[in-house]
Formats: sequence, structure tokens, C-alpha cells
Amino acid sequence: MGGALSLLVLGAIPWAGGLADWVAHPGFRTWQTICVAVTVQALPFLVLGTLISGAVNAFVPADAFTKALPRRPSLAVPVASAAGVVLPGCECASVPVAGSLIRRGVTPAAAFAFLLAAPAVNPIVLVSTAVAFPGSPGMVLARLVASLAVSMVMGWLWLRLGRDHWLRMPPRRHGHQHGSSRWVEFRLGFQHDFLHAGGFLVLGAMAAATFNVLVPKTVLETFSGSPVFSVLFLALLAIVLAVCSEADAFVAASLTGFSPTARLAFMVVGPMVDLKLIALQAGTFGRLFAWRFSLATAIVAILSSALVGWWLL
Repeated sequence: MGGALSLLVLGAIPWAGGLADWVAHPGFRTWQTICVAVTVQALPFLVLGTLISGAVNAFVPADAFTKALPRRPSLAVPVASAAGVVLPGCECASVPVAGSLIRRGVTPAAAFAFLLAAPAVNPIVLVSTAVAFPGSPGMVLARLVASLAVSMVMGWLWLRLGRDHWLRMPPRRHGHQHGSSRWVEFRLGFQHDFLHAGGFLVLGAMAAATFNVLVPKTVLETFSGSPVFSVLFLALLAIVLAVCSEADAFVAASLTGFSPTARLAFMVVGPMVDLKLIALQAGTFGRLFAWRFSLATAIVAILSSALVGWWLL
């Protein structure tokens, strides 16, 4: 046993030496710097966003949303979209909130409009965007306008084209249980959302750093040099990276080789369509709904980003 352990240690020495050389490589140093910078810049906004989201979920009465929305579905959609500006929520929290709204009688079109708007246009996201793009108020305005447009268009599209059999109604849940503390609910909700979103933030920062360090400039020039392909490329990247909306502006700001419109597409598409959201929607509303809704949302988000970017950027 001792001999086998000795051989294992001796065999690991050259590997450890190679690892030390790799860690000391300038490319890895650059990767490390970008990764840490993106994470540190975004972390305060992630904490604040999950704190507010947890407070809303724990302390706001369940019927507050239904009382605030107009009875007419076509008018409820823009009101629900605008509610996202004042009611912060991360992408992960917006899916169960939308399910809760539908269970309480809110028209699905309005619930879906809120689902898309809340993580994209809330104050925390807008402030983080302003910090990530200093001296560029047009980027903040463009993100607000493009995201609101997507949420309203998707709500109205559901009213026009949506089918009840596409939507698997979420199971009924009981509200706040007697005897349980809302502060405990707040703590548990914050803990879950922060750890969940924080993991995606770190992965997103690592992916952004890897993207900046390893992807050859010739590849970037191939996409970034084209107004069409640059938007499509960063939209697809946003779907794959699944960065939290409170942090995605810092990732977008690090993609300096791309046009403002392409980076706008990254910030508009990401909070509305990414891999974790598709999975959450499939688990809550059914796979048939998730794939159709996500595909339509991605198309509308890309078109909205292109139009608003051309207009404001």
C-alpha cells in the first residue's frame, strides 16, 4: 500500500510541475483577471437583486398582482410588463411567480409578459447596466425599450395565437402556511436564489473569460464584422451562458470586439431565453409550451434588439 502511494506521489510530481507552469502562463493570468473582474463587479448587484426578490416573494400578498391588473387581457399585458420595472426578480424566480399568477386567475398573457419583463427591466438590472457601460445612457435606455417591447409583444402574441393545450397548468400550492415565519421564507428564498444564481454568475464569468482569451481574433472578426452575424452570435452566446440578469451587463461590456447592438442583443435575449429558463419553463408549464414559447421569444428579442439598436445606438 505504501509503495503504491509512493508511486502515485512520484507520478504526480511532473504533472504538478506542468500545472504550475500552466498556471503561471500569461494567458491564464489574463483569464483569471477577466474572470475575477466580471464576478466582483456583478456580485453586489446579484446580492441586492436576490434580497429584493426574496422580500417580494415572502412579504407581498399573493393577491396584490391580481388587484393591480386590468380585467381586459389586452390592457393587462402592458401593465404586467411595466410592473417588472418596479418589482425586481431574477429569471429563476419569475417562472414560479408567473405560475402563481395564473393559478390565481391572471390571464396567462399578462403572466408571461411579467415573466419576461421582471428580470430584464427591473431597477437593479438597469443600474448594473449603467455601471457596466459608464457614460452610455443610451445603452440603458435601449435595454429598457427593447426588453419592454419583447415582453408586450409576446403577451399579445399569446392572446392571439396561444392555445390552452400548449400550457400545462402548474399544480396548485397552498400559500403562506400558518405558523411558519415569513422571515424564514425570506431567508430560505434568498439563500436558494443567491446560491443558484451565483453559480451561474461564476460559470458565466469563466465562460466570458475563456471566450476572450481562447477564441482567435480571426473568428471574432468573422462574426463581429457582420452586423447580422454579430447579433445572432451574441444572442446564441447569451442562451448558452445563462448568466443572471443582474450580472450579464458586465459580461456584455467585456465583449469589446462587438458592436453596441450585438451587445444589446446579448442583454435582451439572455434574461428571457437561456438554457436554465427553458428547463424551468418545461418543468412548470410543460415541454410543449417551453420550446414554442422560448423559440418565439428568441426571435422577437433578436428583432427588437436589432431595431432598437439601430434606432438608439
